[in-house]
Amino acid sequence: MGKEARARVLSDSQAKAIGRGIRTSPRKLNLVAQTIRGKRAEAALASLSFSQRRVAHEVKKVLESAIANAENNHDLDVDDLVVTEASVGKNMVLKRFHARARGRGAAVEKFFAQITIVVEEKAAEEPAKAEAKGGKKSAAKKPAKKAAPKRAPKSAPKGAEETA
Repeated sequence: MGKEARARVLSDSQAKAIGRGIRTSPRKLNLVAQTIRGKRAEAALASLSFSQRRVAHEVKKVLESAIANAENNHDLDVDDLVVTEASVGKNMVLKRFHARARGRGAAVEKFFAQITIVVEEKAAEEPAKAEAKGGKKSAAKKPAKKAAPKRAPKSAPKGAEETA
């Protein structure tokens, strides 16, 4: 009886959290979301903790929720989580008015936004191996320097005579 469970949209190594009704415009929220895209979860939490923007606190709560979902619901390793997606969208708009001169009114729109954060478990490569691989490749890619062609020395100007 009842409906079948909806198929999982994300892969098995991903978890997500959505924050709705955040009282800021989507443009301002996207500025904060840009700072955490592609970062490791720990680094993203640290940058949000020390951010000067008011909305960073709300984004931090959503990121913590995504990390908790990954750990508790999907059994992912918290130390290997990376923020793969931080998308921002519009939510409702409260429409108010501001009284102006001569009985007129001016529209005031109070925007709300929402954010979706997806974290993914990615195994971190050892830095020593990455450097060793990069060092060999960079040495092989360097082109050999070519010697500049030799030029004949310039002759003295026509009017000048050598005095010995």
